[in-house]
Amino acid sequence: MVKVSNRFWFQLHGWFSLPVWLLFCFVCVSGTIAVVSHELTWLTNPLARADNPHNLPTKSVAELVAIVEQAYPTADVGSVIALESYLANSVIFTDSDKPYAIAYVNQYTGEIQQINQDMTFINFMRSLHSWLLFPWPGNYSIGYYLVNSMAFVMLGALVTGLIIYKNFWRAFLQPKIRTNQGKKTLLSDLHRLAGVWSIWFLMLMTATGLWYLVQAVMWHNDIDIEPHAPIADISQVPFNITEKPQPLVSLDGALLMATQRFADFKPSYIMLPEHQRDTYKLVGSGDYVFYDQYAYNLVINPWTGEIEQEISPANMNTLQTIMHIADPLHYGTVGGIWTKLIWLVFGLILSGMSITGFLMWGSRTVRAAKTSDVTDKQLSAGIN
Repeated sequence: MVKVSNRFWFQLHGWFSLPVWLLFCFVCVSGTIAVVSHELTWLTNPLARADNPHNLPTKSVAELVAIVEQAYPTADVGSVIALESYLANSVIFTDSDKPYAIAYVNQYTGEIQQINQDMTFINFMRSLHSWLLFPWPGNYSIGYYLVNSMAFVMLGALVTGLIIYKNFWRAFLQPKIRTNQGKKTLLSDLHRLAGVWSIWFLMLMTATGLWYLVQAVMWHNDIDIEPHAPIADISQVPFNITEKPQPLVSLDGALLMATQRFADFKPSYIMLPEHQRDTYKLVGSGDYVFYDQYAYNLVINPWTGEIEQEISPANMNTLQTIMHIADPLHYGTVGGIWTKLIWLVFGLILSGMSITGFLMWGSRTVRAAKTSDVTDKQLSAGIN
């Protein structure tokens, strides 16, 4: 059997980690910021906060829609997004002078605190991290492929790093950082220690990154993970020439049906019908810890009151389950603010590892170039 030298693994580790260090570092930093984008929004934009000093009950989504429609009589409300309890709900609508607008409505007081017609910081950071703001010409994005291909970089760096670092488990019990032996030794110790303590995080980011890559390939090839929402049969829509027909089921009624179907249903994304044959699409979360805020998905016919489609953790297939647990594991939302802080710390550590790795590589490259130059000069002198 051919024995592979440690030098080979070291060089391979460097090629996995360093030629793309700038892109990898950028993805790590943007992802780390995206983890706490909700909290940063709360800190930097007081109008996006959902203050509730008088402990008022939460208003229903239908009430929030009615508040926006009353303030903007010609508005067409399309959807409502509920994020954290400390952030105002987002009522998304269009109007004659607003092609796209988000009303930040305090779900406790009912006050419209701000009208935002630009991309939110939360969406910007998620988009920057996920696909580098590359365009989506159809059902794919080069940026999305680039970002998720970093999963192979992490996997390769992790495997080769563990091969190089003999007895790496000692770093858990006997961490070693030598500050008095020069910059090279200090960088090496920091890099190794951070790598060992981040093994679980690297494995998690690699696994979720590979899933996102698989998901991108499926999107690109028009393979649906979840079925498209059905539309109402044309025979179910009442025909009236003089006035627009009103649905049998109101938004409040649809939400009531959702809570009757799932007692733990908490709405997070509500889409109102866009046309007469469209349906209510109610998306929310429940008491399933490892599932995202879109784990429940109900499609309700506004004309018949029937549940046309239902997806929940109880009836998901394998791919749907992976899709709904990937985000909480990738962004650290499984345990609220505390797990987000853990993900923030290890995201910073991973970003720092890419920087220390580059500095170490740069130092060795310069030293190797100098050594090579000296050798060439000696050879040249000997020949002459």
